[in-house]
Amino acid sequence: MPALPDLVCSECAAIYPVASLAWRCSCGGLLDVVDFVLTMDATALPGRSPSLWRYTEVLPIAVDLTVSLGEGFSPLVPSRAFPHVQLKLDFLLPTLSFKDRGAVVLATLAKRLGVTRAMVDSSGNAGTAMAAYFSRAGIDCTVYVPESTSPGKLAQMRTHGATVELVPGSRADTSAAALLAAGQDGVLYASHVYHPYFLHGVKTYGYEIWEQRARSLPETVVVPVGNGTMVLGCYLAFSELVAAGLAERMPRIVAVQASACSPLEQAMAQGLEAPVAVQNGATIAEGIAITAPPRGKQLLRAVRATGGTIISVTDEQIAAAHRELADEGLFVEPTSAVSFAAVRAAVDRTYVSDSPTWAVAASLLTAQFVVVPLCGAGLKSLTR
Repeated sequence: MPALPDLVCSECAAIYPVASLAWRCSCGGLLDVVDFVLTMDATALPGRSPSLWRYTEVLPIAVDLTVSLGEGFSPLVPSRAFPHVQLKLDFLLPTLSFKDRGAVVLATLAKRLGVTRAMVDSSGNAGTAMAAYFSRAGIDCTVYVPESTSPGKLAQMRTHGATVELVPGSRADTSAAALLAAGQDGVLYASHVYHPYFLHGVKTYGYEIWEQRARSLPETVVVPVGNGTMVLGCYLAFSELVAAGLAERMPRIVAVQASACSPLEQAMAQGLEAPVAVQNGATIAEGIAITAPPRGKQLLRAVRATGGTIISVTDEQIAAAHRELADEGLFVEPTSAVSFAAVRAAVDRTYVSDSPTWAVAASLLTAQFVVVPLCGAGLKSLTR
């Protein structure tokens, strides 16, 4: 069985064996996966099963069929409203969100390492994905979530057998509570933010776009951003495809926040290298209400490297986009509607005209070929 790639600190370059269950460097830096050999055999793809594991050569761990639920390879369909837009339906994955991509990789890793207990913090979708995949792997899982988390997501976690810890206050309060509990001997902190193996699962989203578009990349990919796992996963995929000579250029990444909680958009507009924490404003896009994203510096660097930008949309625009998607036959949670709302604003020119980030985004969102992810199903956000 191939050796598992180690982890490396993004600040001091210290190396940690992945079997150590480290999730953060002793210097406080975030961990990434060390460079490993990427030699995907593109000619073999047509004969492989339609799951994210078809890209096995670029993943840090091999498939375990006792853990996998066949996740990945979600449909890419044209939008009825926008002829230049294709919608990637990740809300059709097994637990109804894109977080399955990273969760299956972490559960596979945990099983291979002989882990018996795992914990995670989440605004909802990561928790449901972790609960499902760790249950399938036979590993006890505890999920820390805000007490305001949608009942549907809580029911999902509990049905999969997870222990759910409800934390009063904001998403930031939940993260703080989880960090206090992290680091217990023999317990994997399966954080979708801190553990970098998760990002390598998410990057398969970008590989699928490339393959489903006849091995070409769009001009623009529009992504909701809170903690930013989708943004960083896309950046990893597009960088690897270009480096391997399988794509000529990177798509521009336009990341979208809710205007009530937009630290990354504000940092981008001000030309900052790192976001400044903001007060948590109430928003219907609960999945991206992150006041201080830990990988904020990496997110800003990644988006800028593609020539993209970060913008925000209002709850009114998100709600309208949510209804419009439903008219197209697509029932998603409000967080999943933010990217569609951004495209609608660009097409109708209803964005903030004096915003420096919107000045860049408007043309990118109306480019000839744009891909928008729909990341979570609408049933997750029902309150009754």
